[in-house]
Amino acid sequence: MEPIYSQEFYISEATVDRFGRLKPSMLLYFAQEAAGRHFDLLQVDHDAMERNHLFWAIIRNRVQITRLPRIGETITVQTWPMPTTRTAYPRSMIAYDSKGQELFRSISLWVLMDLNTRAMVLPGKSGITVTGTLRGNELAAPGSILPKVLENSIRRTVFYSQLDRNGHMNNTRYLDWVEDLLPSAFHAGHSPREFTICYLSEATEGQQIDLTWQVFEGNCLQVDAHRTRTNDPARYDRVFSLQMLYE
Repeated sequence: MEPIYSQEFYISEATVDRFGRLKPSMLLYFAQEAAGRHFDLLQVDHDAMERNHLFWAIIRNRVQITRLPRIGETITVQTWPMPTTRTAYPRSMIAYDSKGQELFRSISLWVLMDLNTRAMVLPGKSGITVTGTLRGNELAAPGSILPKVLENSIRRTVFYSQLDRNGHMNNTRYLDWVEDLLPSAFHAGHSPREFTICYLSEATEGQQIDLTWQVFEGNCLQVDAHRTRTNDPARYDRVFSLQMLYE
């Protein structure tokens, strides 16, 4: 089995923002879709994991963007698993345009979760082996994002259409929430160049998520999302954190 998997994607009307640029959420979707197809070939796909009472989840993404492709382009995504760590299955991805120029690259940390307890299962105890490779051009794995006191706040609710087959809000949909925090006037003159997002706990249907956010000097956006514990309103669980640098 080839260690590197390639897949083409067409940038359609449904994948772009109002300015014709690929949405950041669709960037993550393309990376996730290509990884899923590769998992199929490696026989560690969703159905195989489900038979072992496990499911794949992403806990961190780091993305660097050279250029966001525009509507009408066809891009090629290359993805490959990196060597497994004690806790995760890192995966690298690079996307190219039709001329072979790099568009964006990412590293994602995949983990296995117990389907019933929703607890993480370490690779050494999962029985799941994924052979990794290094090409020498991979991004460094993202670190954690420390919470901050942020100026702005908005509450969102998780709805049915945002759920994936694992029964929780899909990681790509958080980027749509993030993009909605800033108006068209900001997006018209700014494009994301790098972001890190850490997924800290799953969000399920009907839950209300509080997003706090602020744009700092240098057009760096930070977002912290949490939900209040129903049995203890004075405490909360962090759902995700993001830092995004705009140009």
